[in-house]
Amino acid sequence: MTEKRMSRWYFGGLASCGAACCTHPLDLVKVHLQTQQKGRLGMVGMASHVVRTDGVLALYNGLSASLCRQMSYSLTRFAIYETVRDMLGSSNQGNPMPFYQKVLRVGFTHSCTFFPLRMQNDVKLPPELRRNYRHAVDGLFRVFREEGVRKLFSGATMASSRGALVTVGQLACYDQAKQLVLSSGVMGDNILTHFLSSFIAGGCATFLCQPLDVMKTRLMNSKGEYSGVIHCLRVTAKEGPLAFYKGLVPAGIRLIPHTVLTFIFLEQLKNNFGIVIIS
Repeated sequence: MTEKRMSRWYFGGLASCGAACCTHPLDLVKVHLQTQQKGRLGMVGMASHVVRTDGVLALYNGLSASLCRQMSYSLTRFAIYETVRDMLGSSNQGNPMPFYQKVLRVGFTHSCTFFPLRMQNDVKLPPELRRNYRHAVDGLFRVFREEGVRKLFSGATMASSRGALVTVGQLACYDQAKQLVLSSGVMGDNILTHFLSSFIAGGCATFLCQPLDVMKTRLMNSKGEYSGVIHCLRVTAKEGPLAFYKGLVPAGIRLIPHTVLTFIFLEQLKNNFGIVIIS
């Protein structure tokens, strides 16, 4: 008889919230870098600018929205992905699932939101133009009341596509990397394996989603300068190919640690508080 532990449905959301609390300042700096069109500030320069202008706590603008997103978007995608994985895994009689099946599963798990971006970018506006959302729920009601229902879905195409690529990079690539590491026989199922697998997954996610992430951020923070996705694509392309990778370094510095922390927290939650399966 062997004992195995499985995640509870809400573990993905809790793990993502823990990771978000650690990496939120990096996410905020990434958004600022992506939306600057004339400036040449780097990651450190942008972070210093935010602190000088609005104080240290400004690095956590939008944290409530980010946590709200993790407990909806991340909780849902982890719960659905792991449920489908476990169901298909049992039907495969213990054989490793092919990578293409892992990629196909992400179609059921991605979603989108734009309030963390709105709240993070708000501090860049002049004081008289700032929206000053108190929290995520206040932002939802105010956008609905002041800008209409359509604005709630501004940038939805880019956000949805970006969400799918992030899910491929994080969930599918983590499972595949962990499977390869364990099959090598060099390392066991321990925290070092979780770190290495999640580091690889974070790098894959950053590389895959960065161009869409830049366009999504610009669309969600636009004030009418883009007529649509194609127009945003053309305007960004005029700035050169590297414009699609603005903020790549801070994006990687934010997304890779976020991915690593998420999966380490998730594995620890599963190992200590997961559902015990005896077979």
